[in-house]
Amino acid sequence: MQKAFKVTLIPNHSQEILINKSIGCARFVYNHFLALKQELYLTEQKTLNYNACSQRLTLLKKEIEWLQEVDKFALQNSLRNLETAYKNFFADLKKVKGKKNVGFPKFKKKHVSKQSYKTNLTNNNIQIIENRLKLPKLGWIKFHKSQEITGNLVNVTVTRTSSGKYIASILCETEIKKHSQVAQNIGLDLGIKSYLVTSNGEVVDNPKYYRIQKKKLRKAHKTLSRTVKSSSNRVKAKIKLARTYERITNLRDDFLHKLSTRLIKENSIICIEDLQVANMVRNHKLASSISDASWSKFVTMLEYKSLWHDRIVQKVGTFYPSSQTCNCCGFINPLVKDLKLREWSCPTCSNENLRDANAALNILGEGLRLIAAVGIPEALNACRELVSPGVIQAEIVEAGIA
Repeated sequence: MQKAFKVTLIPNHSQEILINKSIGCARFVYNHFLALKQELYLTEQKTLNYNACSQRLTLLKKEIEWLQEVDKFALQNSLRNLETAYKNFFADLKKVKGKKNVGFPKFKKKHVSKQSYKTNLTNNNIQIIENRLKLPKLGWIKFHKSQEITGNLVNVTVTRTSSGKYIASILCETEIKKHSQVAQNIGLDLGIKSYLVTSNGEVVDNPKYYRIQKKKLRKAHKTLSRTVKSSSNRVKAKIKLARTYERITNLRDDFLHKLSTRLIKENSIICIEDLQVANMVRNHKLASSISDASWSKFVTMLEYKSLWHDRIVQKVGTFYPSSQTCNCCGFINPLVKDLKLREWSCPTCSNENLRDANAALNILGEGLRLIAAVGIPEALNACRELVSPGVIQAEIVEAGIA
């Protein structure tokens, strides 16, 4: 498996200058060849592929000397990113599965929140010894070591954040120690008041980090708006605002990682509703709370961690009436569409249903039904417990149900 390890770099002044130069040169190369491709398209000439662009880059480096000061892999990877952006755009035009809402490649701007460049491993040009990282052209850089970096190095992406920090994402091919197999299955109902309610009755509170930090954000925005443009105080105010946003992101990511890891460790099958977040945030009354919850990132974490540990994440259809259906008798109550109705009694079986707990039970039942519909009788035993997670995961992906 390939796994990325993020560390915060501590560059000296000269290294900091060279990192900024590398980021700027990578951005220049991307914009230069994007403009060239557009020009060739308007004149109805044959467009340039990666190899042709790479040959022209060699000539460009002879014309512009400062391109030779930075790592060559940073410039080559910039061309690869441009080629990928073009392929994704045309794949979207052809309605290729998995490529949706991909726009035409845009020019990269200098003053945005995030800038980065990527370098590849060749002839031991990248090395790690304790809390020091060796990178091409930069030499040895210290970093804050918070975890053990294991495996064979592949590449490193250096990013300058809006708060002025330098982050290195070190991609390695490593062996992941898998969690032991368990027989428990679970259904999750994501929400705003409670972050999620499980089919086991557990309620996880929503931390609402954005709401908590909103007062600080308001103050930081006000300070920034009152500063003079192009002044040093404005730069300081921007960094302070960026650090507040960064703290919110870090707190949220920490919460999501711990929660997703625990769920993956304790369960073999996790059934979850396939939420259309892009459509849900159109409701201006709930948009801020939905964005603060970051459901999409949480589901993404569950999915890639399930591949690491041979678990199954089964999505249930968006329009499945999980809240309206009674988990005992299957009666569908249309009145439950009202979000204010948190408890209801089934008129058929008189079962008292809590909205979120009932939805979680229904999501679990529907998810197991979809898994069983794949046609693998040995996957679930008579107690509906998972027998072979690795096999059924491959079959589900092949069948297109997951």
